[in-house]
Amino acid sequence: MKLIYDVQDRPPMKETIIFAFQQMIAIMAATLLVPMLMTGFTGGNVYFDPAAALCGAGFGTIVYILFTKGKSPVFLGSSFTFLGAYAATLGAGFGYWGVIIGIAFAGLVYVAIALIVKFVGSKWVNKILPPIIIGPIVALIGLSLSGTATGWAMTNGGNDYNLLSILCALVTFFVIVLVSVRGGKKLKLIPFIIGIGAGYVLALIFTLIGIAADTPYLQILSFKPFEEAFSPIAFTSFLDLPKFTFVEAIKHPELSNINGAAIATIALIFIPIGVVELAQHVADHKNLGNIINKDLISDPGLDKTLLGDGVGSIVGGFFGGAANTTYGESIGCVAITGNASVVSIFVASIGCIVLSFITPFVALIESIPKCVMGGACIALYGFIAVSGLQMLKKVDLGNNKNLFVVSAILVTGIGGLVLDFGHKEDGSAIIEISTLAVAMIIGIITNLIAHNGKMATGEEIESEDAGLAAAVEGMEAVVTNEQTIIDDAPVQEEVKDEAPKAE
Repeated sequence: MKLIYDVQDRPPMKETIIFAFQQMIAIMAATLLVPMLMTGFTGGNVYFDPAAALCGAGFGTIVYILFTKGKSPVFLGSSFTFLGAYAATLGAGFGYWGVIIGIAFAGLVYVAIALIVKFVGSKWVNKILPPIIIGPIVALIGLSLSGTATGWAMTNGGNDYNLLSILCALVTFFVIVLVSVRGGKKLKLIPFIIGIGAGYVLALIFTLIGIAADTPYLQILSFKPFEEAFSPIAFTSFLDLPKFTFVEAIKHPELSNINGAAIATIALIFIPIGVVELAQHVADHKNLGNIINKDLISDPGLDKTLLGDGVGSIVGGFFGGAANTTYGESIGCVAITGNASVVSIFVASIGCIVLSFITPFVALIESIPKCVMGGACIALYGFIAVSGLQMLKKVDLGNNKNLFVVSAILVTGIGGLVLDFGHKEDGSAIIEISTLAVAMIIGIITNLIAHNGKMATGEEIESEDAGLAAAVEGMEAVVTNEQTIIDDAPVQEEVKDEAPKAE
């Protein structure tokens, strides 16, 4: 796609700050939500601070930028993929240290694979994950997240259906669309800031009316984050040190029941997830590379992106308690704004670290209604899905061999097929292979079956057909040329002996 600013470009400082703030808004809701869910797994006995997770995401992203030599413009935020692992670890009573150790295991999986890629090369990745596989996988990432966007839009993150919540979501989305396609040159750079701002104002108006009329249905926005920050008013109401996970683990060792058996159990929980996450890592970087017109698997290289992601995740978990991963919201933001400057990502990282100490800002971000973020995510997740479909533009879907591969990935992925192995007392699986990984595995197997044991790209059929067509065309040309020679040859008139006429 056409970029306003390329990866190595340095936008003016004013624009850089605006771009960075937009990235921060795009990733914050989900990044802050993960630690809230983790705290819920323990009933509040073990607390994971959203501000600490935000700070950890900032540090993790900086680590990623350093490992990738500033060539991959994407933000790392709290990963939802590990929620099941967090629940199992916290449910077993392993506490803070259990989560930190588990994230370290998952990150080391990336490091190990990166070392293999370093010595073996990354060509095998393109063979295993050609366009016919990676295209629908990327589309699946966006489509699988769509339920979150629409769920937030309909219920505002709760359980009750609310038409006003949907209205706030749609206003947010439509404003983003209008600004993106009809806004001025400057406005087109910040569609999410304007869209989310419009949705927030509308939700605030409904909420104030609802409070005045004592009607809960109208109260879309919650003031609870501000109440917690300013009740009572103290120095910490303005500046506060996040409750870093490693600090809490040191302060409360009694909340972590760790021994040799526990470490082995934690490893079995986290390592398989780290392995299957490779699919999403490759898909995200293929998608981002397609957007910025660069092959990130080759440069900076898959080994560099894996190291950045793995070590960045360990750092993020150490500070914030949540493993990090490349964020689709960040990639979607790059696609929509056309700004791929890695400087913007770096400034966003610094911004997250700094703002995690500023209590009012954290409260403001936490107060953004889920329905408003749902409206923004309709655009973000939609762009991810469409980016995947664009990878299929050269794949011949009129050929059943290719159609089977793509359909297998989409149906099993959207349908939510997972593989569970073993069950704990609460009925949950000991090891679960995620939907994305299962869809990828089934897609690879289908590709091998459909193409007689070969990992086809989907474009090979076209090239074979093109070669056949060229051969036929060549034969027709030869025949045509020969006919032309015959037609153009001088015609010898037939000589007839005629008897002389009598005078």
